[in-house]
Amino acid sequence: MDLSGKVAVVTGAGRGLGRAYAEALAAAGAAVIVNDVDAEAASRAAAAITGAGGRAHGVAGPVGSAEVADRLVAAAVEEYGRLDVMVTNAGILRDRVLWKMTDDDFDAVIDVHLRGTFTCARAAAIRMREQGSGGRLILISSPAGQRGNFGQTNYAAAKAGIVAMARTWAMELARADITVNAVVPVAATEMTRTIPAFAPIIEESERTGRPFPAWLRRDEGLGTVEDVAGLVVFLASDASAGVSGQAIGIGGDRLALWSHPAEKAVAFADGGWSADAVAASWRSGVGAEPETYGIPAPQVPAQNGQGA
Repeated sequence: MDLSGKVAVVTGAGRGLGRAYAEALAAAGAAVIVNDVDAEAASRAAAAITGAGGRAHGVAGPVGSAEVADRLVAAAVEEYGRLDVMVTNAGILRDRVLWKMTDDDFDAVIDVHLRGTFTCARAAAIRMREQGSGGRLILISSPAGQRGNFGQTNYAAAKAGIVAMARTWAMELARADITVNAVVPVAATEMTRTIPAFAPIIEESERTGRPFPAWLRRDEGLGTVEDVAGLVVFLASDASAGVSGQAIGIGGDRLALWSHPAEKAVAFADGGWSADAVAASWRSGVGAEPETYGIPAPQVPAQNGQGA
């Protein structure tokens, strides 16, 4: 995949998934603006890319405000002359159950994930439309935004909103040849390390260098951060022209297309539905097969005859 001549911005790229995206884009030939709230992390990631023969420039700043978004786009233009790809990856966690979540917990996550995606995508779209040669907006979502997740009111809401924005912007930017897609990654990161079923496997892999077991990579779709980066490179490339408005999952050995919300079952009543009519028909009608919710618990294979 050749991205020579393309310029990308990756937010939250000082470590983890964001750094993997930045390194993969650079390895494919793109020049990359590496953003992170941690100035040292941004500088280290950019230095690692340049040390490997790529082109990168670190820009520190907390994603969320229009000022930071505009500064990232300006850096791409000043350093490399243009902007072709915006990857909105920056994020934070403030996990708490609903009745313990504070206004600050909620606002902080929404500001970085949702508002940060909006401001960076808007700044990028303005520049790409001025250039007149199309572009790519790659928005990072999460399974929590697709299914919900315990203790993540703020994060799940933001990640669901990101997918909704991708679908909306795909329509609005189509005439400018700017594609917009949401990536739904699953990888071994600081967050997945907190999942009890995954933690010992991740720790053992890091200690021994052994790859993750096949069941984890295939059934759970969990692998390394590098496993996710190939999709981002594809979506940044000319090969993905025409792919827009999609939510695409990737992790381990698994690549998936998430469905858009759609009516699953429909019923009609002449004159409309009273509360009693809904109650009388619910279990045998549209509510006969209710949708699941929440991220399913990992299914760890039994070992030595014992269940996990």
